Amino acid sequence: MTLTDTAPAVMRPHAEDVYAEELALLAEQDDRQRPPGWRLSPQAVVTYLLGDGDRITPKYIGDRRLMEVAVATLATDRSLLLIGVPGTAKTWVSEHLSAAVSGDSTLLVQGTAGTPEEAIRYGWNYAKLLAEGPSPAAVVPSPMMRAMETGAVARVEELTRIPSDVQDTLITILSEKSLPIPELGTEVQAAKGFTVIATANDRDRGVNELSSALRRRFNTVVLPVPGSVDEEVEIVSRRVASLGRALEIPAVEDTATEIRRVVTVFRELRDGVTSDGRTKVKSPSGTMSVAEAISVVTAGMTLAAHFGDGVLRPADVASGIRGAVVRDPAADGPVWREYLETVARERDGWHSFYTAAREQG
Repeated sequence: MTLTDTAPAVMRPHAEDVYAEELALLAEQDDRQRPPGWRLSPQAVVTYLLGDGDRITPKYIGDRRLMEVAVATLATDRSLLLIGVPGTAKTWVSEHLSAAVSGDSTLLVQGTAGTPEEAIRYGWNYAKLLAEGPSPAAVVPSPMMRAMETGAVARVEELTRIPSDVQDTLITILSEKSLPIPELGTEVQAAKGFTVIATANDRDRGVNELSSALRRRFNTVVLPVPGSVDEEVEIVSRRVASLGRALEIPAVEDTATEIRRVVTVFRELRDGVTSDGRTKVKSPSGTMSVAEAISVVTAGMTLAAHFGDGVLRPADVASGIRGAVVRDPAADGPVWREYLETVARERDGWHSFYTAAREQG
């Protein structure tokens, strides 16, 4: 009996596992030139991300040119920095790019205020270090080091949250494509195919701003919020359906109306004006991101499936929207109540939602 025989199904498989059939199909049909170390050609990677209208499902809904620029960057000696406000699919795009380019999205460094230098360079097995002294066997490779050795894509999430002195350990890696190991008098030289995709939050500028030397090593692509209500509705609908399957939520009917309502509320509060441009509204302290809209709808579907009649109704999403909007009760509570009274109350077809939201407080 193997570990696979007894291990439970994972909650969130990696992109290369979920979409293995699509990646295999693209690889089989791909007759274009592939950069060294790549599983697919740049054109096939973009098709994987945006879909082909047939057997390849879209993973990113947005500007094709942005994805072409991102993929073209990875085919050069420059690394890619994806910047955007929360909920613009930076991590999602990073994962799928890694899966399509190198077949492995797991070589990840998670950026935090406490991320140590060893997370980017390497660490030591101290038992072996004490017993044998510095040796290759005592080195504990970081995800970055493993990506360099195998010619894969390394991912760095939330780069600007990493302390500046730790950030700068990337400079030699990105410019020289090598990682010195002075304790052994040697270095790891990157195999062909190695590159780095980093993400950063627009709202974190100034937390640990990138040095000019490090920024020059990246080509920056800014991922925008969805350009229209319909585009955002499609994104939320696809992700909610995917999450519903992964979480095995019982089927819920009539989700389209409430998905559009959630997206409309989030966009209006985010933009500070109603969709018809006639009424200005105050914006709350939260981001009102696409990711939060997906969470609200998923939670509503769970309520409808397990505690309702299997139909997604206004009451199922009202509490979730309020929770997303009112992060600071003192500041955001009045903003939410004003929106309900001046917008939701007067809008055709929104009476049930208004009533349910008012009952939530």
